[in-house]
Amino acid sequence: MLQQELVRQGNWLFRWRSYLPFLILPLAISSFRNSTWFNDAFGNGVEEAWDIACYFFALGGLALRVAIVGFVPAGTSGRNAVRQNAEALNTTGMYSVVRHPLYFANFIVFISFVLLFKSLLLVLFMGVAYLLYYERIMMAEEKFLEDKYAERYRTWAARTPAFLPRLSGFIRPVLPFSWRSALLREFHTFFLISAAFAVVEMLEAMVLEGQDFAQWVADEPIWPFVFVLSAAVYFIVRNVKKHTNWLKVKGR
Repeated sequence: MLQQELVRQGNWLFRWRSYLPFLILPLAISSFRNSTWFNDAFGNGVEEAWDIACYFFALGGLALRVAIVGFVPAGTSGRNAVRQNAEALNTTGMYSVVRHPLYFANFIVFISFVLLFKSLLLVLFMGVAYLLYYERIMMAEEKFLEDKYAERYRTWAARTPAFLPRLSGFIRPVLPFSWRSALLREFHTFFLISAAFAVVEMLEAMVLEGQDFAQWVADEPIWPFVFVLSAAVYFIVRNVKKHTNWLKVKGR
């Protein structure tokens, strides 16, 4: 059956979903080479404002992820890649307004990065590719949850949109927010977002504009700062995680 085939594909894609950004590289490189039109048309000041706005839009997606994972119990909303896992069915907080809030948050981060290349065609293509890619993953996850939680899952799914949030149905989270759990789960994301933006900005300056590294740092100090800050947070939290249990919260 077609549905079974889509679920099978979804389980396969689930295992490799972290590598989706690499699929955009050929198109991103092509768009990157042509991105100088934006500076020529609007000026350097507008271009820099656009890039900063894209970065903060991506941080908005990260903030949404934090608002999701800071409330969930252990064994849910994880980064597992080998198989589906759900030790509880999340139906409150963001899960009361959309069935796949993390994928919605990821879409915000993803499309923010794509917008950095200043190509409407790339944005449209990557937006559709993301939805088609994750549609199968969401189908596989929903099949897993329906098999495990049966009528309870079907009742929740019937009243909750799959991908676009509907805020009118919000139900307050059962658990209180845990910033330690959120930090433990999302410090990688902050670094990856910041590093990706900083690298693209550096390449734009050095490859397309012919600047050297020192000139780039002097002209656009915000991006080296963003990279250094995110790297510092990454290594500090990573060491705290490795050498202590301070960030571990019981039941999270």
